[in-house]
Amino acid sequence: MTAFLAGLRRACKGKGLPRHAAGLLLPARLRALLRAMKDKAIHLDSIGATQVLGRALAGLAVPGDVILLTGSLGAGKTTLARAFVGEIAGVEEVPSPTYTLVQAYIARAGFDVLHADLYRVEDTSELIELGLEDAAQTGVLIIEWPDRLDDHLSENRLEIRLDFEGADGQEHRRIARLAAHGSWGERLARIHV
Repeated sequence: MTAFLAGLRRACKGKGLPRHAAGLLLPARLRALLRAMKDKAIHLDSIGATQVLGRALAGLAVPGDVILLTGSLGAGKTTLARAFVGEIAGVEEVPSPTYTLVQAYIARAGFDVLHADLYRVEDTSELIELGLEDAAQTGVLIIEWPDRLDDHLSENRLEIRLDFEGADGQEHRRIARLAAHGSWGERLARIHV
């Protein structure tokens, strides 16, 4: 590797390495580790494990965060969202916002927390009245069925895809695939379920 770098420096005539070359020179294991920090798969063996993940995420959330939950019907989006909201807002009853579209809470730390379920949204113009864009600036949003949105609302977002993992008779097994953006990249490494 040292000979390769020396040859590359000579080829650049002492001007230093081009910016784009620096990323290429990282060892493959380090590049893989950096990618892994922004993506994570978590196996969820029970509903309780899904709730533990929701509570763990609540402990890491800060104003300006958006958490986007996707996956098929019954994969655990609402279970995760309820555990998240219950933990961050200190409430026991967390009704699903399937019909109201949005439920608002106040976090224990004093900022707004909005739980949205966009499954029933048919036209994106309906979203304007919900105030999600404004809330994304100063509060925390957790959104089920975010594919109804035009954009992701925040650079500090965590995208979670919940899928069934178990074979027939093991429908309770799920896998959560987390993709971190912005400051969630650093926090993702702290999630242990």
